[in-house]
Amino acid sequence: MPRLFTAIRPPAPVMDALIDTMEAVENARWQDEEQLHVTLTFMGDVAEAALGDVVDALSRVSFDPFELTIAGVRHFERKGLVHSIWAGIEPSPELVALQRQVDRACRALGLDIETRKYLPHITLARFSRHSADIPAWLAQHAKLRCGPFTVEDFALFESHLSSGPAHYEEVARFSC
Repeated sequence: MPRLFTAIRPPAPVMDALIDTMEAVENARWQDEEQLHVTLTFMGDVAEAALGDVVDALSRVSFDPFELTIAGVRHFERKGLVHSIWAGIEPSPELVALQRQVDRACRALGLDIETRKYLPHITLARFSRHSADIPAWLAQHAKLRCGPFTVEDFALFESHLSSGPAHYEEVARFSC
């Protein structure tokens, strides 16, 4: 069963700026360029037979081009330990509207998607062990700003998990 999600890929200059921040943090598993994205909806494992229906439903999502700006860095914790650091996205009503449309299209197909509040971000690194370097890195990059950049499309990706980094394969792209 394919493991699916929808996402926006930032343009190369934004990815380059994000990659330039990836340094000097012990135990960090930095994302590579292929992995940098703003998730819209995570669907998880979807039956192969439903893939065509997913593509069809997403092709009917309608939106106008809009701009996004990367603003600041933050972290997620699990059990009091940082498990990822990420770049934030400046608030965007257009992004939230697009995410809701994608979410509704997936739910209409009966897909069991995440229900937690949408927090748009780009994951930069993951951690399985503590790193004393994280607070200094967060402080150093707190004022990170990239963009704005124009969003004219989003994509459906299949996530291939392995013992190494995840590989994301684009299944379909949807333009405004």
